[in-house]
Amino acid sequence: MNKQLYINEIQTLFDDVQRSKIFEDQKMMTDAVPLFPIDDINVKYEAEKQSENFDLKEFVLSNFDFLGAKVSIQREEQLPIEEHIEKLWDELTRTAYEEKGTLLKLPKPYVVPGGRFNEFFYWDSYYIMLGLQASGRIEMMENIIENCSYLIQTVGFVPNASRTHFLSRSQPPYFSLMLDLLFETTKDENIYINYHDTLEKEYAFWMNGVEKLENGSSSERVLKTSNGDVLNRYYDAENEPRPESYLIDIEDSENAGGEFYRNIRSACESGWDFSSRWFADGENIQTIETLNLAQVDLNCLLWHLEKTLAKSSSLQHLTEKENIFKEKAENRKEMIDKYFWDGKSGTYRDFHRKKNTTTSSEHIAILYPLFLGLANEEQARSIAKNIEDKFLYQGGLVTTTKKTGQQWDLPNAWAPYQWLGYKAMKNYGFDDLAERIKRNWCANVERVYKNTGKLMEKYNALDIETVAGGGEYPNQDGFGWTNGVYLKLK
Repeated sequence: MNKQLYINEIQTLFDDVQRSKIFEDQKMMTDAVPLFPIDDINVKYEAEKQSENFDLKEFVLSNFDFLGAKVSIQREEQLPIEEHIEKLWDELTRTAYEEKGTLLKLPKPYVVPGGRFNEFFYWDSYYIMLGLQASGRIEMMENIIENCSYLIQTVGFVPNASRTHFLSRSQPPYFSLMLDLLFETTKDENIYINYHDTLEKEYAFWMNGVEKLENGSSSERVLKTSNGDVLNRYYDAENEPRPESYLIDIEDSENAGGEFYRNIRSACESGWDFSSRWFADGENIQTIETLNLAQVDLNCLLWHLEKTLAKSSSLQHLTEKENIFKEKAENRKEMIDKYFWDGKSGTYRDFHRKKNTTTSSEHIAILYPLFLGLANEEQARSIAKNIEDKFLYQGGLVTTTKKTGQQWDLPNAWAPYQWLGYKAMKNYGFDDLAERIKRNWCANVERVYKNTGKLMEKYNALDIETVAGGGEYPNQDGFGWTNGVYLKLK
């Protein structure tokens, strides 16, 4: 049976399973592979659930396969950390040459993050590629790019992860940065030519609806400010509970504002699920308002995509296109300064489209303009001071200055931002600070590895005696982007 499973095809059963909490992790049921045709399972369920000794868990286990639901790495003896990571590349490699359950098929092998994440993730894959580059695994870097291109060509964008229930959102657009990374490794400019069409398609996805916008309005991932300037935001087409966190969303939605589910899902497109960064009151998830914000990181990434499109056009002597994308990039650079730079506090912030002002949240995405070379010297100096004073702790860089119990808040340090921080500081000559970021986080990773034999999804930057927590699920072991960033930094 080679039919793709969409969760809504088993909605009644799915709803009953998730509400009954028969599995500890709500992701279990989304990853299940039906053993029989969906219609047959539905008919059987409706008939059998009436009987008084009906056992829901037993029914699910006899009609679905849960193979490979969790990636568990066991070692007889503890290897040196770098050897452990080298082995992990193979242990975290998967293929999906055909559709299975909710899993989307992909043409090439790929590396999964690990733990409960047993599918291809978009922005994780860039940070995994950093480690593959350090390991000399160029073919796997090419595979990742090929898989992203396949998804952009077939569904129009790279979904958050390679499952059917993620077909309503993407993740931070890193495809153009992936091409840069491969070019840095192979020095082959044809990469940009070969994927020019893919770059254009991804750009069209992020800019969809821009022509129809009036001042002060928004459509999908684009918005127009009251001054008529175009910015981008994270967005999800669906406004219902996320299947992978179904009950959590339903419970959180009580006493929440309108479009709660879409705001939740849109935050997932950013990769930051969840953070005080998205909350109107800075504290409670019920006040989430992702859709009201244009985000500094997203707009910087789209500037990079525009720059890359100008480059790939230039390589093919498409002068008109090159000029169009150059102009778009220059215009966006101005917008980044105009809308995200807060001169009063000397930092970048997100922009609130309804209040027509920057938000108060202090967060680590302020690194993007420095990571991509968009900041001037004065801005960079101010950001470096900000990073040193407010974000750098003995276990690495934290994501925000607020402690809320959300996993993308204090005290957690995540691999992507250690690399962004290191590189951002290097770009502007703050070498000592770059080294401290690297040293603090790498030492934390090594300490946890020594104590547990594991590489974690996230780390506690303040209390380096404990393992990081917060969020909707326990800290995961694996872990793709930690492995990648650690190797690259080392």
